[in-house]
Amino acid sequence: MAQLELRNTSKSYGKTVAVKDIELVVEDNEFFCIFGPPSSGKTTILRLLLGLVAPDEGEIIIGDEPVVDQGPKERNLAMVFQNLALFPHMTAGQNLAFPLVERKLEKAAIKARVVEVAETLHITPLLDKMPAHLSGGERQRVAIGRALVRDPAAFLMDEPIAALDARLREEMRVELKRLQRELHHTIVYVTHDQEEAMSIADRIAVMEEGEIRQVGTPAEIYNLPNSRYVAELIGAPPMNFVDGTLANGGRFEGRDVPFSITLEGAEGEGPAALAVRPEDLGIGAAGANGGVEAAIYEVEPLGAFTIVDVSVGEQILKVQAPGQPQFTLGERVNLAVDPDRCHLFHGETGELIRSAR
Repeated sequence: MAQLELRNTSKSYGKTVAVKDIELVVEDNEFFCIFGPPSSGKTTILRLLLGLVAPDEGEIIIGDEPVVDQGPKERNLAMVFQNLALFPHMTAGQNLAFPLVERKLEKAAIKARVVEVAETLHITPLLDKMPAHLSGGERQRVAIGRALVRDPAAFLMDEPIAALDARLREEMRVELKRLQRELHHTIVYVTHDQEEAMSIADRIAVMEEGEIRQVGTPAEIYNLPNSRYVAELIGAPPMNFVDGTLANGGRFEGRDVPFSITLEGAEGEGPAALAVRPEDLGIGAAGANGGVEAAIYEVEPLGAFTIVDVSVGEQILKVQAPGQPQFTLGERVNLAVDPDRCHLFHGETGELIRSAR
């Protein structure tokens, strides 16, 4: 168990900058997610921590010890890849035992450790089976177990459940969170799935083109995004954006959508983007006081809630309504907007001007 730290760390491959000036601290016993689109630098951070690549500049600290000059074996970090890479000619039990056999531990100690890890992962009945006879979720547990037997300082996981189907991914998210809580280990988990990051992380680092844009708890990232980039990435369905102009006094005027709203605390003037999450919009009867006139464009019933696409001016906005309300395509409705639930971002830089309250 250990704290992991990158200090002013950069890595380039030729003219391509993989990560730039990374400042990151993963606390001991923390489930930390690195989230971002493909090629944003997520996996490079894992490779730097593991020692597979050396930084061009900066420091890497594990515990209290600088490790830039150490190889992967000396760092005692366990890696779980997206490609599970189980040995096909070995049983699940033999796969679990392999890291300990390589370290030439006594047979009795190896057997005891394999039994202990198998019980923790609920895979004891699978130990005599070959990988070809295991399901995707079972193979995933064996791969995690093979890393777990070593009792490393921390686990690094590179999209380990991305290849599983949706139901198995949900199950494995629960299992990973349970394991981290019970074993009290540090986990650094890379994913491009925002739902995955939000559901399992203690904290999340949001990345863009090799740089960290925001670090915070899932609630902080969701409720207080510090830029339009972060706000666009987090949320399903995604946040609605209305481009327009901010005038003195906090008055926002939409360009393609007839929004005219005064936002307390919004200072400055010029191009701006109003942002509001689908669950913070309301649909009422046409002609109601306040709000904006809209038309039902599409309805997506999802059981416990319904996503309603509404046409407002020249733009389609998404509203998340509870239950299963009945609407007719083309029906005229009133779209209610609460100014206190609106974010405002600079129209050119994307920087936060004012958060929702």
